[in-house]
Amino acid sequence: MAYTAEISRINPSAFLFLIDQSGSMQDVLDPSNVQALDQPVSVDGRNYTHSASGRTKAQGVADAINRLLQNLVIKCAKSEGVRNYYHVGVIGYGGDNSASRVSPAFVGTLAGRDLVPISEIANNPARVDERSKKVDDGAGGLVDQKVKFPIWFDAVAGGGTPMCAALNKAQSVLSGWVAQYPTGFPPICINISDGESTDGDPTQVAEGVKALSTADGSVLLFNIHLSSQAGIPVEFADSNAGLPDQSAKLLFNMSSLLPAHMQSIARQENIKVSELSRGFAFNADLVSLIRFLDIGTRPSNLR
Repeated sequence: MAYTAEISRINPSAFLFLIDQSGSMQDVLDPSNVQALDQPVSVDGRNYTHSASGRTKAQGVADAINRLLQNLVIKCAKSEGVRNYYHVGVIGYGGDNSASRVSPAFVGTLAGRDLVPISEIANNPARVDERSKKVDDGAGGLVDQKVKFPIWFDAVAGGGTPMCAALNKAQSVLSGWVAQYPTGFPPICINISDGESTDGDPTQVAEGVKALSTADGSVLLFNIHLSSQAGIPVEFADSNAGLPDQSAKLLFNMSSLLPAHMQSIARQENIKVSELSRGFAFNADLVSLIRFLDIGTRPSNLR
């Protein structure tokens, strides 16, 4: 059965995030797509707050990616230090059609790097911000608590949506990785976008990404569509029938089927999935985005 390879320091896995940084990512998140604003919500045993007030899509995605990176560091932390179970990259894409920009999106010491071992990510945040989160005050209420929030990736928005170029970059980066780790758990590539590709139909390029493989299976390509169209949020859809626009349907069709162990994790989170479910989300609110990223980055066999 595919997608069962044990992940270790000798045989790691990889995550590559493709982040739409087009001008429309400056749009403010729709509060109607965010449930119980400012209340903590449990995802995989951890509590998150997710106020959407005044925040842009770009800011929401940046927070979700930085939080995920922090959680991956924690997941890999052992008594002797952070073990390199994962190599992680973040590629941003945007810019004008005449000068599209597709480049590594880490800031600080890691700037310009494509895939970085998780121990280097742990040791090199660009900065550490102070944030507030809501915690139980012990009397049925909530109080603000200051927490440290490491930053590796900043919100950027401007220009078009060169998705084809971003997927070409992903194919180049991941082809080198699978050649180096031919027996590893296949890389997971997660594309987060709110719009239509401005440099052509990305379908064939996406197929090129998914055609890459290790002995344990093909590269997984997941897509999160932060649509400006009204519509009920959908996670791990098994059909494109209810999606309201062609962009959403195209991203659904590009997405890989959800491996069996991720289907099991989704069911544990009370998400309805089937054997036809794909790694696709539509109009995800911030908690759904975090939950999707958490489920989509939990390979089956970590040692």
